Amino acid sequence: MLRFCLSSVLVFLFVSSLAQTRADLERRKKENEKEISYTNELIAKTEKNKTATYNKLLLINSKIKSREKVINDINSEIKLIDGNIHTQQELINELNRDYEKLKTEYAKVISFYYKNRSHYDRIMFILASESVNTAFNRIKHLQQYNEYRTRQAQQIVETKVEIEKQLAQLDSLKSQKKSLLNEHLSETNELKKEKSDQNVVIKKLEQQKVELKKKLDKQIKLASELQREIEKVIAEELAKANKKKGPNVFQLTPEEKKLADNFANNKRKLPWPTERGVITGFFGENPHPVLKGVFVRNDGIDISTTEGSYIRSIFDGTVTRVFVIPGAHTTVIIRHGNYLSVYSNLVEVFVKQGDKVNTKQSIGKIYTDKDEEGKSVLQFQIWKENQKLNPQDWLASSKNE
Repeated sequence: MLRFCLSSVLVFLFVSSLAQTRADLERRKKENEKEISYTNELIAKTEKNKTATYNKLLLINSKIKSREKVINDINSEIKLIDGNIHTQQELINELNRDYEKLKTEYAKVISFYYKNRSHYDRIMFILASESVNTAFNRIKHLQQYNEYRTRQAQQIVETKVEIEKQLAQLDSLKSQKKSLLNEHLSETNELKKEKSDQNVVIKKLEQQKVELKKKLDKQIKLASELQREIEKVIAEELAKANKKKGPNVFQLTPEEKKLADNFANNKRKLPWPTERGVITGFFGENPHPVLKGVFVRNDGIDISTTEGSYIRSIFDGTVTRVFVIPGAHTTVIIRHGNYLSVYSNLVEVFVKQGDKVNTKQSIGKIYTDKDEEGKSVLQFQIWKENQKLNPQDWLASSKNE
């Protein structure tokens, strides 16, 4: 039974760790499902316009990415359950071996007891003792024998109950796996539909290549103007702060150093600049989804959100600059020690240069393009001095954090 107890403890620890891992997967899956639901809301607003649009394609692409994440998480859950089922089955097999062994041993005990069952035989066994001490030992032996027999019977019952308990858990795991397989099938079918929708929109947009190229050229021009202005602001900040150090390093006060360290320590935990939103433009060089051979550079990420959404600071800091670029609307830059966060495409701004802001404080409202089906997109960047960083590496996985 000691081996059984040790096995049970090990299985309990293993199952507990799996439960934690599954809880993480479930949480992440729900986040992606929320994102899919929200993306559907944004897509629904584009349905009023029967013609295919680039914005709709980006939203569909974002939804496909989220759907693929859900499917991957379901696959991971199924693998975990398979491992749990294997471990559970091993425990049940071990319990069955113990059960059969206990039954065999108990059968031998009962057989011996049956052969020597008469009260007379037991009395004669005691009376035949050579001394009082021997008689006492024989009485004690008979008592221990009866206790052993009782324990054996109890162990058989307990082992049987434990087997039934583990079998019930095994059935539960198999039921969970079946449910996940059905969920996987449903999500896979949805993914097929979404990819079909994606192909339909791409084919329609391929007929608008000239118009798309014009819009892309305009987008690249505005992005270049924005980047020049951001780099100019950073250069000015460096010039003010680096009186003793190199040209690309901020000289920080103790308070700024503490703020920068806190910012760095919150990597992957920083709140989103929007309460709701989906990423439709990714950091770095990305292939254009329609124009073959064309790559689009993004120095941050694009977050599609709802019309009228408020934009908020991702961390405590000081507003370094507020400026307007015609066509790209208003940009706010907030400094967090030697880190900077950049919020572009705002239509209203609630802060001014020099203002101290707190984490999640509203700093403005997103611009909504009425000519593009109410498209509302925040262009968001993070810099460390003059180095561009991928915001996805810094923001929390959940928008509720």
